[in-house]
Amino acid sequence: MVHLTAAASVQFGGDRATLFRIIRVDPRPTYAGWVWLIGYALDDQGAAVVRREVFVQVAGLIFVAPGNLQRHA
Repeated sequence: MVHLTAAASVQFGGDRATLFRIIRVDPRPTYAGWVWLIGYALDDQGAAVVRREVFVQVAGLIFVAPGNLQRHA
């Protein structure tokens, strides 16, 4: 799981930050340092809410331990 914030992409800034369970990394080439992730946006209990594909900066990903659903700033 990762916590997506503005550090990963402007679309996740402020209250739009989200927890995301990665199920696959798209192998297509992109810009250096960026990646397409396929997975599920999660609610506060860790349940999948919606399947999404997101384009994010790898350096901005905040990895979250599976048992820790706290949102990170």
